[in-house]
Amino acid sequence: MSANSAEPGGLLDVVLVKGGRTKIRYEAELLADDGIRIAVRAPWAGDGIRDFGFVRFEPGDVFTEYYWRNRWYSVKEVRDAGGGLKGWYCDITRPATRSGTQLVVEDLDLDLWRSADGTDVRRLDEDEFAASGLRETDPAAATAAVSALDELETLARGGGFDALLT
Repeated sequence: MSANSAEPGGLLDVVLVKGGRTKIRYEAELLADDGIRIAVRAPWAGDGIRDFGFVRFEPGDVFTEYYWRNRWYSVKEVRDAGGGLKGWYCDITRPATRSGTQLVVEDLDLDLWRSADGTDVRRLDEDEFAASGLRETDPAAATAAVSALDELETLARGGGFDALLT
């Protein structure tokens, strides 16, 4: 099997688009693709350390990422270099698209964090979402994005979150 195979164990090029521009691009190992949900694993792809105050993403962290072709979000399980679970970072996105070895996801600014123990669930970047103008330029997408955030928060607080990822 080629290293660039579209089969599990191969590599995908994950492309996160925001505001019509590529925000970040990185290689990830394809773990599974059942036609609806795509799972990949990749090391932290950011530059250096990103400290949010409630969690730090840093070199050595490993992200197991779940994308859906029919849902308006992605969920990223974050583990430290030793394998300890930090939590889950969720991006509100348009449904993912995959063509061969490329996975494209459009970030819609809203995010959700759930700590490893489930005691810290927080909505993020609602101000960025409001400033994006999506409500005016694409009201249907804005409504879908807010609904997706509400759904994820309900799952994260109500115990249904883990079932989403299994």
